[in-house]
Amino acid sequence: MVVAGSVGKTSTKQAIATVLAQKYRVGLHQGNHNTHMSAPLAILGIQYPDDVRSIGAWLSVFRAARKRIKWPSGVDVIVAELGTDQPGDIAHFGTYLKPDIGVITAVTEEHMVAFSTLETVAQEELEVANFSKLAIINRDDIDERFAEFLKNPNIDTYGTTGAAEYRFEIDDFTVENGYKGEVITPEFDQPFGATIKVLGEHSLRPPMGAVAVAVKLGLSPQEIAAGLATIRPVAGRMNILHGIDNFMVIDDTYNASPLAVESALQALYSLQVPQRVAVLGSMNELGAGSASEHEKIGNLCDPSLLAWVITVGDEAEKYLAPAAKLRGCQVKSFKNAVDAGAFARSVLEDGAAILVKGSQDGVFTEEVVKLLVVTDDYSQLVRQSPQWMKIKEKFFSKFQ
Repeated sequence: MVVAGSVGKTSTKQAIATVLAQKYRVGLHQGNHNTHMSAPLAILGIQYPDDVRSIGAWLSVFRAARKRIKWPSGVDVIVAELGTDQPGDIAHFGTYLKPDIGVITAVTEEHMVAFSTLETVAQEELEVANFSKLAIINRDDIDERFAEFLKNPNIDTYGTTGAAEYRFEIDDFTVENGYKGEVITPEFDQPFGATIKVLGEHSLRPPMGAVAVAVKLGLSPQEIAAGLATIRPVAGRMNILHGIDNFMVIDDTYNASPLAVESALQALYSLQVPQRVAVLGSMNELGAGSASEHEKIGNLCDPSLLAWVITVGDEAEKYLAPAAKLRGCQVKSFKNAVDAGAFARSVLEDGAAILVKGSQDGVFTEEVVKLLVVTDDYSQLVRQSPQWMKIKEKFFSKFQ
């Protein structure tokens, strides 16, 4: 099966694999597939070369592929994540992938320089539904007007609202234990109880995608509930970390889009804490809509719920920060994440909650998180590989 969508792909993929592991041997590749060689290699369980120009690396790939074709892979289900950088990428995957199930997580602004309109994004992402035997679609984060792009009649929906067929109804929430509630599906006559340890209503949607897949593959309510109980946030996706002075760090630094930032802010607002702070990095790749989308996020910053809004990057400083100030927020802007992190540490109070949200190129707000957490073990943070650290060292050297 494959997972695609503007946001939430990795969390959904991981949730599916976690739940299905209660019954099946699951093959899961940690990365996503934006190139047409990476997808078949992931299916074979072979790492895509870090250096695509290396002849030796490709010879190793071909040797591994020959061995893998001769011997069984040892898995029952393969879960692959498909990405897109430009129109036509997803459709090309469909020329050689015929998944039993295709899951589409969201349609929101992404790579807008290449896609230009949200309709173009929708047409691209929903193409997964058209080359899959069954499509399972996030009803909450895909506007119904995009149904015109669906040609596959075999479609089910998931989410957290009543519009979804596979959904979660919340009974209780605590930071320590997550959400307790009931899972509702068309196949089971009665809802069944489940606990899901995530933060934010939007973080419940990936597990509900996993529920839909699990039901289709024959898991029982008991197996599904057991799998849901073991789901944990993926690094850089609403991951709660322990801060230095008894404050809570919500690490959501993997990427940033308008929908994801809005959802993360709502999760922050829901917490009963003495102080809330939001570190909001520029949202990359919004194209001509960058100014208006950043301004919209600034307008969502509520001075009655936020002690500080801290921005990182040029676009956030130019458009988000002024909008937040007009709403009455205390705002401080920085060109780089290291300076932003130092300031955040200076204003955080005991028991506070701080949301850290951002993108990659030129933002790197995971470096804010580094300055706030207790441990020096950064394995839970995104972009910590030697390759990424080299890129970031070069970027931050401009500010020394």
